[in-house]
Amino acid sequence: MGEKFVSERNLKFMIYEVFDATSLLQYPYYADHSEEMFNIILDAAMKMAKSTLKPCFVDMDKKPPEFVDGKIKVHPMVRTVLQQFGEGGWISAAASMEHGGQQLPQLINMVTNFIFSAANYSASIFPSLCTGAAHLITSFGSQKLIDTYVPKMYAGQWQGTMALTEPQAGSSLADITTVAEPIGDGVYKIKGQKIFISASDHDSADNIINLLLAKIKGAPAGVRGISLFVVPKKRLDERGNLVDNDISITAMYHKMGYKGTPLNQLSLGENDNCYGYLVGEPHNGLSYMFQMMNEFRISIGACAAAIASAAYYEALDYTKERRQGRGLSNKDPHSPQVPIIDHADIKRMLMFARAIMEGSFSLLCQCAKYADLGIVENGEEKERNELLLGLLTPVAKTYPSEMAIQAISATLQCMGGYGYCDEFQMEQHYRDARIHPIHEGTTGIHGITLLGRNITSGNGKAFQYYLEEVKKTIASAREIEALKPYAGALENALEKLQKVTSHLVDLNSQKKRELFLADATLYLELFGVIAVAWQWLLQAIVSSKALQASSSGTDINFYTGKVFTCRYFFAYELPKTEGFAIRLLNSDGLTVAMEEKYFDD
Repeated sequence: MGEKFVSERNLKFMIYEVFDATSLLQYPYYADHSEEMFNIILDAAMKMAKSTLKPCFVDMDKKPPEFVDGKIKVHPMVRTVLQQFGEGGWISAAASMEHGGQQLPQLINMVTNFIFSAANYSASIFPSLCTGAAHLITSFGSQKLIDTYVPKMYAGQWQGTMALTEPQAGSSLADITTVAEPIGDGVYKIKGQKIFISASDHDSADNIINLLLAKIKGAPAGVRGISLFVVPKKRLDERGNLVDNDISITAMYHKMGYKGTPLNQLSLGENDNCYGYLVGEPHNGLSYMFQMMNEFRISIGACAAAIASAAYYEALDYTKERRQGRGLSNKDPHSPQVPIIDHADIKRMLMFARAIMEGSFSLLCQCAKYADLGIVENGEEKERNELLLGLLTPVAKTYPSEMAIQAISATLQCMGGYGYCDEFQMEQHYRDARIHPIHEGTTGIHGITLLGRNITSGNGKAFQYYLEEVKKTIASAREIEALKPYAGALENALEKLQKVTSHLVDLNSQKKRELFLADATLYLELFGVIAVAWQWLLQAIVSSKALQASSSGTDINFYTGKVFTCRYFFAYELPKTEGFAIRLLNSDGLTVAMEEKYFDD
């Protein structure tokens, strides 16, 4: 069996042919890069993934972290991963040069992280947490905080985390009870508990730097009273020595997948000796933390699609080699068996997995491009890109997360009983992927965010920008004869989305908020299918034009495969929007009216 987990050809197709990464080089912020440099970075990422991450993928699952004497011991390769990512500049790649980074476009940075996640999701999380936590400090922290923590986090010596969740406050952050008591000069005593905190203790980093939400004593109630703090496992004393900061691990959770990364419960200030350092202004912590949360939401979508990529290529390789049965029209039992990829239903499942994985990846590239343009554009164009990114973030997190599970299930099915056994890596991919619809905001929360906040904010300006973007693609597709039916199908689906959106927003204006948001998750699904159909039409436009100019057999096969997969998505997935629209336009309040007692026997 091969060890392919991503398609380098597809990565470059997306980066250069669909999203034109080189167009970013016209902006001074990215001018120190070049297409040659981008390719060198992609090649280096592949080498890192193949030499360091992939070899320990299975072993990290079979030898998960251990909780011994109040400390977490992780796989020894974690230290190597952090060290190599630090030395190679991967942790700080997208950071500004002012803070020691390379100002790498997010489009390229997201693709390198996709490669790392496809090779070994658990291992890739350790450096990515350092990236997000350090970026929070550089964005909102004082120069002293930046100087104290960021260099060692970028070097992979100190581990970063995000510490939000508490036992009584999961997605409802307004209910957190961790308390911060000021003692002067931006220093606070911290007391409370946090749960489900990834990488918040382990023996492969010299220190753990928790970016933690808490409420200062006397703060306003709800989310308006939340502040952000740096709370290290070990703090620096007056002499510059590291000393324990009264943080203890009270539990390590045992998970069905994602086993290489420890998930812990923290107890802070049991001995009244835990110190935290305020980031930015008091009571603005949640708005600051949303930067890291939204970055991670895009990242989680990419991780899910990456795991689906690894699963797809494992199944593709298997189905080409595995022989079973004969063509349905062949009645000769003495004729040789055929590779199972010749069977139509196997091809259907592979096309489904590919359509989900590559369609999701395209949507993530789209978001990364909006993020890049949001940094360098000004005025209305800056606002447009930022609003589009904000609107699509819950979609880019949840569609890949939810659908990757189905895609991996299909690839596992292609392998039959072998897919269910740990002789192959497929069952691990399936287990690893299941976390993504849960962490960084559950799917239900993102449905409420999309419909309850993003669609209606700014008088629907972001939604109007989105409609304009999709309609531009539809217009371009209509210029290609073979794509006209798909342009028409997407236009019809977009009209359904507008009709459903108008209906639901009208419920909200009538103060029927329960009905408005009751099926927000279904609205998110509807929106996601249409968004990915848009991305497949974009890819089909580029591929169709390339086919007209291609003479190479390899290129013809690649572009033809793209067009076939687009056709599959429009034939098999886009029709699902009909059912979503019927349900969403029927606001009978079924789930609202259902009562707890009716669930009992």
